[in-house]
Amino acid sequence: MTGNDRLILQPRDLHLLRELSVMCVVDREQAKIVAGFGSTTRANARLLGLTRTGLLKRFFLGSGGGRKALYALSPKGAETADVPCRGPRRPQDALLVADYFVGHQLAVNGIYCALKYGVIPVPQVSFMSWLAFHEPVVPGISLIPDGYVECATPIGIAACFLEVDLGHESLAVWRKKIQRYVQLALSGKYKKQFKHEHFRVLVVANSERRLHSIRKTVAEITQKIFWFATLESAHHRFFAPVWFRPTDNTPTTFFETTQ
Repeated sequence: MTGNDRLILQPRDLHLLRELSVMCVVDREQAKIVAGFGSTTRANARLLGLTRTGLLKRFFLGSGGGRKALYALSPKGAETADVPCRGPRRPQDALLVADYFVGHQLAVNGIYCALKYGVIPVPQVSFMSWLAFHEPVVPGISLIPDGYVECATPIGIAACFLEVDLGHESLAVWRKKIQRYVQLALSGKYKKQFKHEHFRVLVVANSERRLHSIRKTVAEITQKIFWFATLESAHHRFFAPVWFRPTDNTPTTFFETTQ
């Protein structure tokens, strides 16, 4: 299978195209993780080749020395990999000064890469699956999480919805979101669709101040299901004692001996 006469697609290229249907947009470092590129030089060359053959769309975020190349799936790439074409609709080689959707998606992708491609330093815990949502998680509840992950543990499946907060949503919006998660937990709709009794909601915020502000709002409604960490901690130390509960000021590890 070829993109043109000069580029022969490798299994890792097809893997990257399929993952882009989930991740929507990646920077070079995320592409290196997903496709297993061993060097930046090789990653740059391959991403350029996939872009020139029309399998990837490239655009740029930022300006000057801080400009970053980003890559999304093109319609041709989606057809080649036989996956839905999802991602930002930006012109080829467009220069974006700021883009909330892209920044938010890259943050979500960081968690995804840490869980699926990173080393899990907890015995007998392994990544199982990830879901990205493009419509409400269940009928009748207006809730679209940023992601959903399942991990196998010695005591069963740890099922978690993900909410990444970069400070753009008001606390009033958060109250509605919290209420909808509580509704999802109590309605029986989660169990019916996902076949599990319980779930957690991982709230990952861009600062400690923002984390504790959302945490206080959650604690006014429920002391259950929610877990909180900063974006930096979740990206780099997901399995360390960096997680807060709604009313406990002592951070803890995510995986416990009991649910």
